[in-house]
Amino acid sequence: MDLSRVATHAPNAVDGAGQQAAVLAPILERGGEPYILFTRRADHLGEHPGQMSFPGGSRESVDADLCATALREADEEIGLRADEARVIGRIDDIQTVTDYAVRPYVARVPDREYDPDEREVAEVVALSVAELTDLDNYESERREHPTYGARRIHFFHVDGYTVWGATGVMLLQLLELTTDWAVPDEPDRVVDPDAELPV
Repeated sequence: MDLSRVATHAPNAVDGAGQQAAVLAPILERGGEPYILFTRRADHLGEHPGQMSFPGGSRESVDADLCATALREADEEIGLRADEARVIGRIDDIQTVTDYAVRPYVARVPDREYDPDEREVAEVVALSVAELTDLDNYESERREHPTYGARRIHFFHVDGYTVWGATGVMLLQLLELTTDWAVPDEPDRVVDPDAELPV
């Protein structure tokens, strides 16, 4: 995983969204291999319960900038102190269907036990980059969104967890930027808008 490509990447920004948010994609080394840290959102949350995500959230007035947002949220959600995170750079902003512009930052973090805030986070999970880039663990589908038209949705299945949705989009770019993995040209299937999700 060549994280120097993140440092030199010129990320695209999203302007004009209703709200700003930021997330932190934490990278750690375990046994000489790279892993990416995710949270599994608490099941009682109103938005995206149980889904895999990066630590993050909405920008608040106390935040000097969006990087500060990502670091504050990572501290609040998993107990990652700002002085432990070495921010390398960022990847492209994404705009969610809920009208958020989300700015993803990438940081090296220590491999240690993290303390999830149970009000928001059910579990902190480190997933192997080697397994995330194994095409046997990846699938995608194209479906029509009632507002945004045809959308391709990406699913990464590792160790019983599935990363998808907005986090899946960010993960896809991070992997394409820093490894030799590339998304297949065509989706595995085209489905109806109301088809069940493979999660």
